[in-house]
Amino acid sequence: MDKVEGRNPVLEALKAGRNIDEILVYKNANGVGELIAKAKEAGTKIKRVSKDKLDNLAETYSHQGVIAFGEPIEYLTLDQLIKQAYEKVDDPLFILLDEIKDPHNFGSILRTADIVGAQGVIIPERKSVGLTPAVGKSSAGAVEYIPVAQVTNLVRAMEKLKDNKFWIAGADISGDQVCYQADLTGPLGIVIGSEGSGMRRLVTERCDFLIKLPMKGKVSSLNASVAGALLMYESLRQRDY
Repeated sequence: MDKVEGRNPVLEALKAGRNIDEILVYKNANGVGELIAKAKEAGTKIKRVSKDKLDNLAETYSHQGVIAFGEPIEYLTLDQLIKQAYEKVDDPLFILLDEIKDPHNFGSILRTADIVGAQGVIIPERKSVGLTPAVGKSSAGAVEYIPVAQVTNLVRAMEKLKDNKFWIAGADISGDQVCYQADLTGPLGIVIGSEGSGMRRLVTERCDFLIKLPMKGKVSSLNASVAGALLMYESLRQRDY
């Protein structure tokens, strides 16, 4: 992800200290004073361009008149993520995503994970959306702050987490416990399944316990990012309130 699209994502990239080489700004844009000031402070090149130029370069539908180019965000290894997390807190919280393919869901999950103070997000290399401009835009800049580990095999990653004192909770409508009844404290990984089919069988089997959200309406499931947000906030509530 060497391209950042949207005003807030670009501003957050600058605030986070990411090395940005150049920022393209729509020549008639208003309300970009803070962004330009931050870019000048960082010594970043600013170029005023036409809307057509931005539209042709954009991968998202809402670049908001700003696109930046710079160093890409690098994935961590799982070992790096675990080590970094335990250096910061005694009881880390990780969010594991099992084949989430929608960039808007992934971005929203990153945003919530950062807000609740999670220590990282783990995704598989295959059949999963990665760190793209659309994900960065949907995360509202949270991609700059929440570390992401990319693993070759999610099941093996879960086993390694268990070896490092983590419990693994899987979000599943057939779960034995409503999330409010489960213990979501301590070193914990919460697994969120794909948008269409949920967690894969092997992933489900490797979870220590399954949790569900109460549902009383006619619709049988929640959007992955909404379900993830509710579970993350329940874990936060149990830990801090």
